[in-house]
Amino acid sequence: MLARREAKMEKTLSSQRIFEGRAVKLRIDTVLKPGGKSTTREIVEHSDCVAVVVLDSKDRVIMVRQYRKAVDKFLLEIPAGGIEPGEQPVECVRRELQEEIGYLPNRVERLGGFYSAPGYCTEYLHLYLATHLVPSQRMAEDTEEIEVVRIPLSRIPDMIASGEICDAKSIAGLLRVISLGLR
Repeated sequence: MLARREAKMEKTLSSQRIFEGRAVKLRIDTVLKPGGKSTTREIVEHSDCVAVVVLDSKDRVIMVRQYRKAVDKFLLEIPAGGIEPGEQPVECVRRELQEEIGYLPNRVERLGGFYSAPGYCTEYLHLYLATHLVPSQRMAEDTEEIEVVRIPLSRIPDMIASGEICDAKSIAGLLRVISLGLR
């Protein structure tokens, strides 16, 4: 079975980086498809990230509302952020929560992970649940642009269904917590 899958993989013939920014890099790969035809793939290189479902002692999800220029909207999201070079995902969880919502978790539980957009992007999100929170000072320079919002966990399915929560990482993380019955 593995040999059959490997036979269906594309072979990279060449790779050219065409952009290198602060958050992403863009490359164009020329690949040979299993059928023998060559084509190109545009690949966005993005560092791995963490996405965190945060539950307080009153069974409320702590989320952030922030403006996202790419979609020109304010979105309601679970806290998330990029893992720094040399940083472990759990360390990133603690840093991101302190920066974005002003809490440090005493309990952090790994819930798995997923690729954000594997058709064109390398970003992998490590998913966590954070509980047993201790207030801390918000540390990020741009926190004035982030609104911290507390939502009863019981309201989350309706907010996803209505489109009020429409960010993929948030939907995936919240549904994971709900499906596992975690609190």
